[in-house]
Amino acid sequence: MKLKLILFVLVSFILMSVYLSFQFLVPITSDDSIVEIEIVKGSTYRQALKKLSDKELIRDPFIFLLIGKIYGLDKKIRAGFYLFKGKLTPWQVYEKLLAGEVIEYWLTVNEGDSIFEVGKKLESLGFTDYYTFITLASNKELLQTLGISSPSIEGYLYPDTYRLPKGASVEYIVSIMVNRLRKEYTESLRQRQQELGMTENEVLTLASIIEREAVIDEERPIISAVYHNRLKIKMPLQADPTAIYGFKTYDQKITKADLKIKSPYNTYIIDGLPPGPIASPSIKSIIAALYPANVPYLYFVSRGDGRHIFSKTLNEHNKAIAKVRNNLLD
Repeated sequence: MKLKLILFVLVSFILMSVYLSFQFLVPITSDDSIVEIEIVKGSTYRQALKKLSDKELIRDPFIFLLIGKIYGLDKKIRAGFYLFKGKLTPWQVYEKLLAGEVIEYWLTVNEGDSIFEVGKKLESLGFTDYYTFITLASNKELLQTLGISSPSIEGYLYPDTYRLPKGASVEYIVSIMVNRLRKEYTESLRQRQQELGMTENEVLTLASIIEREAVIDEERPIISAVYHNRLKIKMPLQADPTAIYGFKTYDQKITKADLKIKSPYNTYIIDGLPPGPIASPSIKSIIAALYPANVPYLYFVSRGDGRHIFSKTLNEHNKAIAKVRNNLLD
């Protein structure tokens, strides 16, 4: 009787081992198999397993449900799109689910990008279409939620590379970028902002202009000083990039006709700063906006090599322009 019991237990163990090995380790997909599933936000562990079972990525969801109970894995699963490609065993499928290996895309917001460039990048990655994004960018409810006192989210999308899950909402993506900005815009920088009597929006607006004008880092605080000096004496900023904001991309040539465009952003025809930023400024430009160099310059002109000639008077500035045009630079 004892021997029969031992044999029964042994056979049962072998059969169970074979069964579990089959359930876990025998591939369920083929080499050319491509299956994509979406685990919607708020899905439970049980619901996620059902999705895998419905797509025939696991054979017996009960076993995986039991494993989850035993090892404390029965928790909410990361929402998103999962891609299962090639020959996979149910256990490999299960591991990807537990690890939260959702499909992700990389989005890079460059220093000096505007919402128009960002919109095109988001469209190319399939998150939204360009015009929907541009419309959302000035949505008052979104701006209020993010605590932005500006006509749009322009200037608040911090330049960085972001890893974004497929299916993420535009609101979620924008919030990540704005939160990144707020992290970089430290308390000490905000204290400096208050010392200057500026608002966050004014700092970012000035920083965005500096970003579009500066090429060499060491010139950022000098360019900042030019604009600070002009603001102090109520002199128009006359910053070329502001004239084409919303009309041209920044890689297009700025013409004399552009400087006459009637726009609330064109600092050739408005006084003071524009109502909001014209691009995403780097932290270097934000710091430059807050800490301008102690110089008396009111003018600058590009040398054509990334550097500028700075002048105190209009007469000096006109001479500098003539040098540039006649190729008389040192």
